[in-house]
Order: sequence, then C-alpha cells, then structure tokens
Amino acid sequence: MPVPKNANSAGFKAGLAMRKKVLGADYVERAIANADFLGMPFQEVATEMAWGKVWTRPGLDLPSRSLVTLAMCIALNRPNEIKIHLRGALRNGVTLLQIRELLLHSFMYCGGPAALDACATVRAALPEIQAAEKAAAKAAKSSARKAPPKKAVKSTRKTATKK
Repeated sequence: MPVPKNANSAGFKAGLAMRKKVLGADYVERAIANADFLGMPFQEVATEMAWGKVWTRPGLDLPSRSLVTLAMCIALNRPNEIKIHLRGALRNGVTLLQIRELLLHSFMYCGGPAALDACATVRAALPEIQAAEKAAAKAAKSSARKAPPKKAVKSTRKTATKK
C-alpha cells in the first residue's frame, strides 16, 4: 500500500482509524492503495482533515454525522458519495427507516430530482453494501475462531511482603 506523506501525523492516524470504523477497513485500504499521483493528495487531506479533525469531534454522534453527510451529498447530487456514506451510515447504526425519511425530507428541501436520484442510488447500492457487510462479518467471525488462544502472561513484578 502506498504510504501517504502525512501518515505519521496524529490527525492522519485518528482520521484513518475513524474512516476505517465508519466506512470499513476494506474500502479505506483499497482507496489508499489505488490512489495515484492525482488521488493521493486527496486521500491525505480527506483522511487527516475530514476524518481526523471533523468526524472525531464531540458534539454530534456518528449516526447524526452520517445523516448530515448523506443530506449534504443528496443536496449536492453526488451519487458516488451517497453510496460511500450510505455504507458508513448503516455501519454507524442508522436504520433503513431513517434513510427513507431522510430521502423524503430531502425531497422537500433539496428538490424532487435530487431526492429521486438519491433514492435510486440508495436502492441500487443497498444490496451490494449489505452483501459486503455480511461477508465482512462472516470473515471476522471466522478469523476469531481461527485465532490461537491467548496465553497467560506470567508477571515478573515482585510483590512487597509485610515485615
């Protein structure tokens, strides 16, 4: 995997952890690995600033941040970002009912065409996202079963005795 220039900064590290938590490690690692000369600076800035400085702030929980982000992507009519953040929203605990209501709400405030396009994007993306999440859960369960049992570590610390 290519190494971003700012990979050792605290903001990048925090952003990478948050980004993987929300979008899934598979997506994030693939995005960074596939970044080229043009794309790597975007990966660096997005990971450090958006994910490391904004998504990690207190004040909004992750489901709320996901809903707000989806709403903005709908308003801007950004189907690729809707797809990405739809996965994040579901991983953050946003329900399909909440997503449906967000789409309906956006119909009134963003306009019919943007909301209908977003609805089509969500409808098309959901099966793929659900299958990917199911596969990831199955892989995690399988790897947890295959992991060797942890050995007890003997303490080398001396204990004080009373005199």
